[in-house]
Amino acid sequence: MDNITLHVRFAPDGTVAEISERPATLTPQQWFNKLSEAIGLKAYQTFAGGRGVFKTTRDQVEALKATAAA
Repeated sequence: MDNITLHVRFAPDGTVAEISERPATLTPQQWFNKLSEAIGLKAYQTFAGGRGVFKTTRDQVEALKATAAA
């Protein structure tokens, strides 16, 4: 089981501007919301400068991507 780090960059207004591994069918904010709901914020780490990361497994990300495409 491979671990993966998904990088998030926020806009000055607090919305998500960029996020790793985002399916084309979702906006950056929708993908962030989906990850937050499925993985939980305990897997999320906030950094200074409007950035953060989710730390999870490749399998979990792929499963979430599959549900987003459906």
